[in-house]
Amino acid sequence: MCGIVGYIGKRQASPILLDGLSRLEYRGYDSAGIALLNGSATVNIIKRAGRIDNLRAAVAEVSHQGATGIAHTRWATHGAPTDENAHPHRDQSGKLVLVHNGVIENYQTLRDQLTAKGHSFESQTDTEVLAHLVGTYFDASDETDGPTRLRSAVQAALGKVKGTYGIAVLHGDVPGVIVGARLGSPLVVGLGEGEHYLASDVSAIVAHTRDVVYLNDHDIVSLSNDRFDVASMAGGAAQVKVSRVEFSADDAEKGDFPHYMLKEIYEQPQSLRNAMRGRLSRDEGTAILGGLNMTPQELRGIDRIILSGCGTAFHAAMVGEYVIETLARIPTEVEIASEFRYRNVPADKNTLQFVLSQSGETIDTLAALREARRKGIRCLGIVNSVGSTIARESDGGCYIHAGPEIGVAATKTFTSTVTMVTLLGMLFGRIHHLSSADGLEMIDELEAIPDKITSILKQADKIKAIAEKHANAEGMLFMGRQANYPVAMEGALKMKEISYIYASGHPSAELKHGIIALVKPDMPSVFIAPDDAVFDKNVSNIEEVLARKGPVIAVTTEGRTELERLTKDVIYVPDCPSYLSPLLTVIPLQLFSYYTAVARGCDVDKPRNLAKSVTVE
Repeated sequence: MCGIVGYIGKRQASPILLDGLSRLEYRGYDSAGIALLNGSATVNIIKRAGRIDNLRAAVAEVSHQGATGIAHTRWATHGAPTDENAHPHRDQSGKLVLVHNGVIENYQTLRDQLTAKGHSFESQTDTEVLAHLVGTYFDASDETDGPTRLRSAVQAALGKVKGTYGIAVLHGDVPGVIVGARLGSPLVVGLGEGEHYLASDVSAIVAHTRDVVYLNDHDIVSLSNDRFDVASMAGGAAQVKVSRVEFSADDAEKGDFPHYMLKEIYEQPQSLRNAMRGRLSRDEGTAILGGLNMTPQELRGIDRIILSGCGTAFHAAMVGEYVIETLARIPTEVEIASEFRYRNVPADKNTLQFVLSQSGETIDTLAALREARRKGIRCLGIVNSVGSTIARESDGGCYIHAGPEIGVAATKTFTSTVTMVTLLGMLFGRIHHLSSADGLEMIDELEAIPDKITSILKQADKIKAIAEKHANAEGMLFMGRQANYPVAMEGALKMKEISYIYASGHPSAELKHGIIALVKPDMPSVFIAPDDAVFDKNVSNIEEVLARKGPVIAVTTEGRTELERLTKDVIYVPDCPSYLSPLLTVIPLQLFSYYTAVARGCDVDKPRNLAKSVTVE
C-alpha cells in the first residue's frame, strides 16, 4: 500500500513529486505529504489529510523550493488519516525526514524505549518511530562523511526493526543525498542524466525515465544527482540490473474515459491479445511458455498443481482449477495465499505451484511463494509487473502483459490471468492426452475471444440501464456454476469494492442450502447462466428466486432467448466452449458494477478504505 516518490537533481523537485504522487494515488489516498531540501540545512514539509489535490493546493500557497525531495501518499495502518499522521515524519532533531511503506511490528517497544530517552512524538504512526530511531543513530555517529553517516544510520536502525519497509530518507546536514531501503515493500530507482528518482512503482517516474533498477529485499541505496550506489544490508555490493520499462506515461493515462476502470475494461480485447501474443503454436497445436524454465520431460512429470492468489487473483486461480483439470486432467488445488504459509500443505517433488499477482508485490502471495520454496516445491509466478519481487524470486513463470492497471478494482488483469492459466491448461493437456487437432481448435477459440469481448462492450448502454434500475438495492447475490462460480465471486467483489453494496458470490446449486433466505424484492440475484451442461439447472434456480419475488439479472449465451420470459434484464454473450466462458461472462459484471457505482455517486477509481497493491499483511 502507500506510495513513495523521491527526486534529486537540478530541477525543481516539487512538480515532479506531485505528479509522481498523482500517478501513485491508487496505492493510497488517505493523506499525502512532501519534503524538500532548499539548499540550506532546512527541510520544509507540507502534508495534508485527504486526496493529493489537498496537498497540491497547500503547496501552491507557499514558496516550496528545492531540487531534492521526497513525497508520500498514505493508506493508513497505524493512526487515523490526519495531517499529523501523514508522511513525511521528522526525527527528534527535526533535521531528518522519512517516508515509509510497510509496517514496523515492534514500533511500540521502540517508541517506549525512545520516550524513556526523552523523545517526544507528534503522531500515532510507526513511521515516526523509525524516523526517530534513524536520527538517534545519525546523531550518535562520529563519521565525518555525511552520506556515509546517513547511510550507516539507516542501516543500523533497520537492524533493530521487525516488519516490512520501503523507505526514503533525507537529512538537512546531508543535502546531496537520498537514502532508500526495502524489505517486503517495493522500491525502484529511476536513472536520469544528472538526476535520479526513487519510487515504490515505476508508474510514478515513467514520464521522466524508463531506465530503472528494481531493488531487492535487504538492499540499501544512496542517490545523488550524478550517481547511485546499491549495497546489501548484510554488507558488500548488491546485484544491480538496469531494466527498461515496457510502457510509457501515456499508457497510464485515462485518455477520453471518465475513469481508469472503464478504460481498462475497454482495453481487454487488446490486453488478451497481448497475453497470447507469441504463445500459440499452430505447428504444434499447443501453447509455448518458455518462461516456465521447465523441459517437456519435467512438465510431463507434474502430477499435482497448486494455484495461490488473493482477491481477484484468487478468483482467477479458481477458474484455473476448472480449466486445468478439464483440459489436462491434473489434480489442481487453489489456496488463498494469505492462508498458505500458515498451513502444512502436503506436497512432493511432482507438485508444481503457481502464485498469481497483478503487482508481483502482494505480501501474502509473496509469503506463499517463499513458503513453497522452503518446502522444496518448485514455484512459478504469473504476474503483470515486470521486474516485480515475485517475478525475480520465483523459479520461472509468465508475464500477462496487460499493461499498467491503475483502477483499484482489477479488471483486465483478471481476464489476462485467466487467459494465462488457460494456456497452462492447453500446454499440460497437449503433453498428456489432447490431440493436435484439439489444440488447433482451442487456438481458434482463444483467438476469437478478443472480438467477442468487443461485441459485449457494445452493449454498454443496455448494461448501464440495468445498473441504474438496481442501483439502490440493499444487497445483491451473484450465482454461477462450474467455471462461472468464481466469476460470480469476482462479480460480487467488484460490486462491493466500488459501489459499497453488500454482495456475495455462490454456486447456484447452493441457493437452497441457506442462501435463498436472503431473497426478497430489494435483493437482486445475478445469474451467470451460459449455454452449457448445467444451463437447465441454472434456469431452475432462477425460477426459485422469481417464485419468492426476487429480481433476476441473467447473463447468458446468445440464442438462449427463453430467459426473456423470466426476466427483462438479460445480457447476452457470444457462444464459446464452456472452459472459456469466464473470459466473456465477467465482462458484463464489470460493466454492471461500474455503472452501479457511477449511479450511486461513488469514486470508482478510489474506493474507500482500499488501495491497489497490498504490501502489508
